[in-house]
Amino acid sequence: MSLDSLKARVPDYAKDLKLNLGSVIGNSDLPEQQLWGTVLACAIASRSAIVLRELEPEAKANLKPEAYTAAKAAAAVMAMNNVFYRTRHLLSDHEYGTLRAGLRMNVIGNPGVDKVDFELWSFAVSAINGCGMCLDSHEQVLRKAGLDREVVQEAFKIAAVIQAVGATLDAEAVLAESAA
Repeated sequence: MSLDSLKARVPDYAKDLKLNLGSVIGNSDLPEQQLWGTVLACAIASRSAIVLRELEPEAKANLKPEAYTAAKAAAAVMAMNNVFYRTRHLLSDHEYGTLRAGLRMNVIGNPGVDKVDFELWSFAVSAINGCGMCLDSHEQVLRKAGLDREVVQEAFKIAAVIQAVGATLDAEAVLAESAA
């Protein structure tokens, strides 16, 4: 299982996705931990079993155990936070914004890896999950930590491509079942 085998599964009509997948992962300027933590967190957030099966072994091989666990933790906590904060933001009754969240999210304060890496992974997952409040919050932390816009954009490019590949391959799997 690998990036190459995932690219090989992308159908011809989605050639741009195949090329982008190779580019955003294979030619990334991100440090290895930031890159593979982003890939793993996004593979989880994509909810595509195909994508996760293909990318997880390579991510695990390129991450130290604590970074592997932290990337999974970023995907988990942001799955909760993105729904909560997106909903709070979308409600027309803004009083919900004054209420205490009451949700445990201790891993954000102590992720077991460099805080910037965890924030980058949380940001990328928030891009997949479409939470503007979380995107703004994590982007501000990343920028204050000194990351350039190009680095931040690299994370949401990875998120966009992994999400699109997952949606495409999952759709192809369903269509293949229907045709059988």
